[in-house]
Amino acid sequence: MKRLILSALVLAASTVFAGDGWQTDYKAALEQAAKENKTVLLDFTGSDWCGWCIKMNKDTFSQQAFKDFAAKNLILVELDFPNSKPQSAEVKNQNEELQKKFGVDGFPTLVLLDSNGKEIARNAGYLAGGPKAFEAWFAKSVK
Repeated sequence: MKRLILSALVLAASTVFAGDGWQTDYKAALEQAAKENKTVLLDFTGSDWCGWCIKMNKDTFSQQAFKDFAAKNLILVELDFPNSKPQSAEVKNQNEELQKKFGVDGFPTLVLLDSNGKEIARNAGYLAGGPKAFEAWFAKSVK
């Protein structure tokens, strides 16, 4: 029984957090952003098939400078559209609804939101330049 409960908790946690501070629950992210007075970053990605998405993760999101910046300023939400990674029906449906809501038609697409879900800025495509370029884009966007 204990193993079953533990397995259920691990599965539930994996549907909320994508790893490295990224979460998958849009509504929870907005609530957290309001509590912490932070900006929400939506990353629309095809994490296991989109070459530019994989490059964006490698060049920017996986770098310590980005992680440090994000911890202070952002609530990170990964909206993934994978080919072979498992995904719950709830997350898949949420991501498709948000893709339609924000009119996203290519990957990667980054969208900055305030805690009310209002769009502040958008970057469609790969953002070259690593964490420094991301920070500059963020600073220009949230003035």
